[in-house]
Amino acid sequence: MKKRNTVLTLGITSIILLVTVQIFIVRGIWKQKDELFTLRYTLHSQEAMGYINRRLSTDGFDTVRILLGPYSEQANKKLQTAKDPEELDARKKEIYDYVTSLLNHEQDLSVMLSSYFERRGFDKNFNFSIVINNLEMINKDTIAIHQSQSFANRRNQGRTVRFAPPETSKEKILVNMKVMEDNNYRLFFEYYIDFTDKHQQILKETLAWLGLSVFTILVVIIIFMVTYKNLVEEKRLSNLKTDFINNMTHELKTPLSTITVAGKTLEMPQIRTNEQKILETAKMIGKQSIHLNQLINMILEISMWERTQFQLDKRKVNIEELMNDVVESFKSGGGNGSTIIQKYNLDGAQVDVDAVYFTTLINNLLSNAVKYSDKVPVIEVEGFTTEDKISIRVTDNGIGINKIDQKHVFDKFYRASTGNIHKYKGLGLGLYYVKKIAEAHGGDVTVSSRPGKGSTFTITLPNC
Repeated sequence: MKKRNTVLTLGITSIILLVTVQIFIVRGIWKQKDELFTLRYTLHSQEAMGYINRRLSTDGFDTVRILLGPYSEQANKKLQTAKDPEELDARKKEIYDYVTSLLNHEQDLSVMLSSYFERRGFDKNFNFSIVINNLEMINKDTIAIHQSQSFANRRNQGRTVRFAPPETSKEKILVNMKVMEDNNYRLFFEYYIDFTDKHQQILKETLAWLGLSVFTILVVIIIFMVTYKNLVEEKRLSNLKTDFINNMTHELKTPLSTITVAGKTLEMPQIRTNEQKILETAKMIGKQSIHLNQLINMILEISMWERTQFQLDKRKVNIEELMNDVVESFKSGGGNGSTIIQKYNLDGAQVDVDAVYFTTLINNLLSNAVKYSDKVPVIEVEGFTTEDKISIRVTDNGIGINKIDQKHVFDKFYRASTGNIHKYKGLGLGLYYVKKIAEAHGGDVTVSSRPGKGSTFTITLPNC
């Protein structure tokens, strides 16, 4: 258990570490692709601006200049007539809103850039934004209409505002930083673009790395799960082997000890003169010898089954008559005061079975019903036909089997957990034997059980 927990802890830790490393690598690749994308379109934008300036002799804001000239002259006059601070602020807001609208709706740079990108085979679909850093109206006095915080900071630090470096943006690409100025206004603004499918493009470029990372993680998880499953199975088989050896030792020692004690008893002078005691001791030796021989034969037969196929001597028999014989024989031999209720609805069905092996199968189920009962055993044996199959159902009122053990009760050497390994004697071969016999006849056996409520075993055989 400690080894299994250690392997599980190490495996999960390794997977978490691998996932963390892969996430770090993918994030690094994503960041690199993002930076390359920004750099690529920054260079494309600069080339486009150079082309527009050379070939078209414009920067895309000529219409803005034409409209802003007369507007600024009229705006200055309105500012001079403002009577109080509230009216002055309202006039400033009006001017700022107009200039903002003018820059966004009357500029031609966006159309020119999109046309240039399309001709060069680049993505032409982008969004633009214009950031006004500083807007001043000039008359006798300079009146500040709007000033961004970064612009104010650069001015306060004594830096040259006209040539101040632009603020960087991870999401947007700076295309142009413009200064417009005449006798009535001074305007500083920046023109940015960003691409609506930027992340989709980056995802396409990183998809191979992402797929490789996911594949690597899945492979490692699958390998770990297979390894851990094999470890658990190895541990289970090891425990089964240990339990089998302990149970077999216990089962074999019991008749051997009885035979040894009986043999020494026969050596006693007072016993040799008592024919009744000699007869009882001889019967005990014979009974234990038979039990010991049955245990050895069962182990040898199981070993033979592993190497060869069943050699059945099938004959057509009336299944109801066979069941009656088996149950009556069990009652007279090892019933131990159990109550057995028989209910058959087989309509005289004839089935090809090996009577010896089939008898052993039913006897094993009846023996288990008696053995694994903590009260007076009540066993119900039913037989019925369903389509092309015959079903035999054995129900008891025993201690029952939990869900986990039900998955393994037909495994070789497996014994359900009972808290004390020797409380219920056995080698863990009985139900394995039952399963093998049922399958050899072309049928199957299933179990349904609840702890404390008893168990139901259902054998299905072909109805031919």
